[in-house]
Amino acid sequence: MRSYHFDVEKATADCIEWIRGWFEKNGPDCNAVIGISGGKDSSVVAALCVEALGRDRVFGVLMPQDVQNDIDSAHLLCRHLGIKNTIVNIGDAVALIKKNVADSLQRPLSDQSVINLPPRIRMSVLYAVSQSLNGRVANTCNLSEDWVGYSTRYGDSAGDFAPIASFTVQEVKQIGAYLKLPTELVEKIPADGLTQKSDEDNLGFTYAVLDHYLRTGSIDDPATKARIDTLHERNLFKLQLLPVFPYPNGHEK
Repeated sequence: MRSYHFDVEKATADCIEWIRGWFEKNGPDCNAVIGISGGKDSSVVAALCVEALGRDRVFGVLMPQDVQNDIDSAHLLCRHLGIKNTIVNIGDAVALIKKNVADSLQRPLSDQSVINLPPRIRMSVLYAVSQSLNGRVANTCNLSEDWVGYSTRYGDSAGDFAPIASFTVQEVKQIGAYLKLPTELVEKIPADGLTQKSDEDNLGFTYAVLDHYLRTGSIDDPATKARIDTLHERNLFKLQLLPVFPYPNGHEK
């Protein structure tokens, strides 16, 4: 069993410097465009980008699907950071695509299709905004979610740069507290907003247990370990590049 200590001050400073360096190379005059849900991940990513680039180069996009009961949290984050933002309601787009696809197939969409459609539409909105505002889209996934595949491929798993993808949920929360974000945002119970359940309810284990396992290799319940390992193996494809048929080019023999 290995021990682990998270130096939040150093990790935060290093991440801020990494964001600066990434933009210097990949868009010196570009803005960071972030989908703001009001949860800890988008809040921490936005705060890190403000520290790295200044609030004038950070733009938030709120994307409710019809009515979003917790949208006040997203507004709170934007006010707290003082960032420019806009609201694009995706409700009509989701409803129309669901209807058109179901009509064309002459059958209802699967449950997974219905769950994954909104985050994919949100990512399309983010890129539409980004390409209209000289932007770069921030990925807001963390290590814990990515490890067990708790993200939508080509939805919230997409983006141009990923500031917190190497941090666990517990570490993201520590960074949020260190950056003095409102406690109600940092400690907000994570939920996908799609299934009416919390993330931990859907996963079947807590992020605290998952994070401890990721950082130390230690876990008490063999069944939980097996579930985490299985989810990781099944969802590795989400973290890998698109498989490409290796047809040789003219210079290879």
